[in-house]
Amino acid sequence: MSRIGRKPINIPTGVEVSVNSGVITVKGSKGTLSYNIHPNMSVEVSEGVITVTRPNDLKQNRALHGLTRSIINNMVEGVSVGFKKELEVNGVGYRVQKQGSNLVMNLGYSHQVIVPEIDGIKVETQGNKITVLGCDKQKVGQFAAEIREKRPPEPYKGKGIKYVDEVIRRKEGKTGKK
Repeated sequence: MSRIGRKPINIPTGVEVSVNSGVITVKGSKGTLSYNIHPNMSVEVSEGVITVTRPNDLKQNRALHGLTRSIINNMVEGVSVGFKKELEVNGVGYRVQKQGSNLVMNLGYSHQVIVPEIDGIKVETQGNKITVLGCDKQKVGQFAAEIREKRPPEPYKGKGIKYVDEVIRRKEGKTGKK
């Protein structure tokens, strides 16, 4: 049986969970999230605990069991605590600033790169750091990846946008070997 799927999910105070006709809705201080549960999975909410069960041990059901539990756990964590991704901009003349709800970046191109915020995601800047905040883990990660995609870090000088905890493997230039 799935080790992840078997673990119960504790509901923190201030979080409301409801299951109606195959849709689980989680409400908290950071926002509201909902997810369509696969028909094979059954989700039960009782006494501050959410449990996910599967009907049998078919391969698809075993895979869905852990997946469903992980998604629901991320929803509960997101509406209570929230998720954040931090990016760092490195490079001479590379600057980032927030103008209204847009993220304006100078990344060495002939033009400024403007990325508008999407609903459910908040972007903050401080110096050369960008912080992406939100309650949906998937949206936060996807938005951070789209920002990083505008100028990924290059291996020779390390210029570009990288995650704060990312390690860039550096290469020697053509004058490095003798």
